[in-house]
Amino acid sequence: MAETTIKKVNLSSAPHGDMGQTYLASGKHVAMRMWVKEQSDDSKPATTRDYETVGFALKGRAELHLEGQKIMLEPGDSWLVPKGASHTYKILETFSALEATAPPAHAHGRDE
Repeated sequence: MAETTIKKVNLSSAPHGDMGQTYLASGKHVAMRMWVKEQSDDSKPATTRDYETVGFALKGRAELHLEGQKIMLEPGDSWLVPKGASHTYKILETFSALEATAPPAHAHGRDE
C-alpha cells in the first residue's frame, strides 16, 4: 500500500541542528534542510558523511572543497556531495542554501 501521510513543516517552528541548519520536511529516504545567513569563516576541517547531499545556493558565496577540488558556489548554483566524500565549505560572503540529503541527515545521529 502506498504511503499517504502528508507532512508539513513551518519554518517558524522547524527544529535546528548544532551546526546552524534548520531541518525542513523529511521522509524515510530523503530530507531537506536549510542554512540561513551563514557567516564568513576559515575553512572547517574536512569531514565525510554517510549520506549524499544535493544543494542549491540562495544567497552569498562559498567554496566547496571536495576530494581535492574547489568549486565556487553562488546564487543559483546547485551541487552534489557524494556519500563518503571528504569535503568542507568556506563561506566567503554571508551564505544561505537549501540541501536535500539521502538518507535523511538527521536520522540516527548522522549530523553529529
